[in-house]
Amino acid sequence: MFTTRPTLQGTFGMVSSTHWLASQSAMAVLEDGGNAYDAAVAAGFVLHVVEPHLCGPAGEVPIILAPADGEVQVLCGQGPAPAGANIEHYRSLGLDLVPGTGPLAAAVPGAFDAWMVLLRDHGTKSLADVLRYAVGYAEDGHPPVERVGQTVESVRELFETEWTSSADVYLPGGRAPVSGELFRNPALAATWRRLIAESSAESAGGGRVAEIEAARRVWRAGFIAEALVRQASEATMDTSGKRHTGTLTAADLAGFSAAYEAPATFDWNGWTLCKAGGWSQGPALLQQLALLPEELPEYGSGEYVHLLVEGCKLAMADREAWYGDAAEVPLDELFSEPYNAARRALVGEKASYELRPGSPGGRTPKMSAHATAVAAGEPGYDAMGIPAAGAGEPTVAGFASDASDVAAFASDVAADGGTRGDTCHIDVVDRWGNMVAATPSGGWLQSNPVVPELGFPLGTRLQMAWLDPGLPNSLTPGRRPRTTLTPSIAVREGVPVMAFGTPGGDQQDQWQLHFFLAVALRPAVRGGLDLQGAIDAPNWHNDSFPGSFHPRGMRPGSVTVESRIGPDVIAELRRRGHLVTVGDAWSEGRLCAVARDPHTGILSSAANPRGMQGYAVGR
Repeated sequence: MFTTRPTLQGTFGMVSSTHWLASQSAMAVLEDGGNAYDAAVAAGFVLHVVEPHLCGPAGEVPIILAPADGEVQVLCGQGPAPAGANIEHYRSLGLDLVPGTGPLAAAVPGAFDAWMVLLRDHGTKSLADVLRYAVGYAEDGHPPVERVGQTVESVRELFETEWTSSADVYLPGGRAPVSGELFRNPALAATWRRLIAESSAESAGGGRVAEIEAARRVWRAGFIAEALVRQASEATMDTSGKRHTGTLTAADLAGFSAAYEAPATFDWNGWTLCKAGGWSQGPALLQQLALLPEELPEYGSGEYVHLLVEGCKLAMADREAWYGDAAEVPLDELFSEPYNAARRALVGEKASYELRPGSPGGRTPKMSAHATAVAAGEPGYDAMGIPAAGAGEPTVAGFASDASDVAAFASDVAADGGTRGDTCHIDVVDRWGNMVAATPSGGWLQSNPVVPELGFPLGTRLQMAWLDPGLPNSLTPGRRPRTTLTPSIAVREGVPVMAFGTPGGDQQDQWQLHFFLAVALRPAVRGGLDLQGAIDAPNWHNDSFPGSFHPRGMRPGSVTVESRIGPDVIAELRRRGHLVTVGDAWSEGRLCAVARDPHTGILSSAANPRGMQGYAVGR
């Protein structure tokens, strides 16, 4: 079978990430004696530098880790809503949705603390060791990918007229970052250098763990916290077309700590899939597996794609009705065979255009008024506000003279493909068998103004929470907004064998399901899992459910496919009533993956060729 690249194999260590500099930095850490967790942390901070339109230190990161000698765990780097972020406050501002940009959309930053907790508990390297790659690329410069400059150009007017601290970093001398020239972020480099110096001084030679704990305190209560709170208090133009101040306080920052929890799991055909819990969309992949019949149609056929699309619609309808941190998520019932047998029977020969949440345990589903209106196609509710092909996380830092122009501006700039906030991903497996999957996101350069003293902005993950009371995903102080970020670890015979994930917002657990089934259903080649072939396989997604990102629309009956999927499949989908958009040949999916064969010790890795910046490395 043709693949764009080989599936890499070796025994020392393997890395896959969404940017080659992050992958190679992680590999350098492994070569220097570090383990998978040291390598992942180093790569995470490099991604903040080289993919600033996709992630940042004040964003979030769910991490799934599988120690060689321990149980699979989830480390939650998703911060909650600040204490002042309640529905009444937002409604009093005349808002029906949390803005897609600006400080009102900022949750308590979670990414930095999660990386530090991972390094403290499972790593071996010092703070300076893992940060030196990010410091070097920020201070000495790196050649930016083309998308960075495109993103900056699309929000140039906003930066020059409103978010001037962002212009200072991303429009030096009036020029956006240019591919092939070195781009620097000296403020970010200075932030990490000061963090290292203050942490070292405070820990007073107390060792690696003491220094990491000191760094966490600097973030929570030192110069970084002071700058973040000041920035959140400044009136900032957002997607509502108005200037708002945020709710983040010093107490919010001081009170947050990344925490471990057990993964949500589901057993399927000898595999156990591990995901983050119902505060994320992770269980949607597990529900899609639970909905599959015992006998699947021919892989890649029109019937196969139809089955997976229809199952996805049912799982995502349940996501809308049942997932969130503001209520208990009934995962046991959602995964149960009686429930899924009844849901499975809803999949017919034709495409469904309905949003059909189930009633696990006899409960009555609840959905936001906005989601209900969008699903019903009520006048005034735009289908998506973004084009179908290539949709990821569509938040745009739009500038408009008044609120009536914001939606048009956001749609226009999203249509040119240059302003999508999206996500990154990292997978690492080391020679000892430690494995980690992490999906850092948020804190994009187009999400909030750059904090001048720090060189990075706040995030916008609160836009995923609803301003309707009584829902699992209602905006609630101290509760996490339901995130789209969803890394995966797969286990066989009780042993972790594969870590994988992808950027892509609401598409993440669609593309990951398609990848996983391609691995699970195809025979192994070249002596191991054919990871690259599964990543390269023609992919697709649907938007037949309310989106997680402002303006939170949907496209009932939609399916967007890569043209490589073939005319027969496209014709069959259309015959079944799907509204098919044929995208570019290489436009769907951003997957990364690493694997370990526990019987031979052989390690494998592969990375997405789409976009030409994801790379796997290893030996």
